[in-house]
Amino acid sequence: MLLKLLRPKTTVSAHCDLPCGVYDPAQARIEAESVKAIAEKYAANEDPEFRTRAIVIKEQRSQLVKEHLWVLWTDYFKPPHFEKYPQLHQLFNEATKLAGAAGTKGGVDVKVADELLAKIDEIAAIFKETKQA
Repeated sequence: MLLKLLRPKTTVSAHCDLPCGVYDPAQARIEAESVKAIAEKYAANEDPEFRTRAIVIKEQRSQLVKEHLWVLWTDYFKPPHFEKYPQLHQLFNEATKLAGAAGTKGGVDVKVADELLAKIDEIAAIFKETKQA
């Protein structure tokens, strides 16, 4: 009886205008651009202390790229997006791996950073299309 009284009488639905309104792949891109810049500076500098600092910062920034991508992947994009863009799961998987231990987090290859930026751009293009829908 008590449960019946506490049960909602009206069912409502709402769009997640606050969370959806603040997600943006630009956050991942900014961090990925930092990773690329650090890799370039690392290659141009032979000072061991500088290189150690560069690696630490690059690893932190790479982790942030992964976190920004994961939030988009798990919180912003919904099943209808994955149905319309079947490549989306693969793009996120590849991008997060490029930002991970086998990618920019674990190495200093500028080419890998460029590949990461390209994947983020592909995700951003799809994101932009979903925002206009």
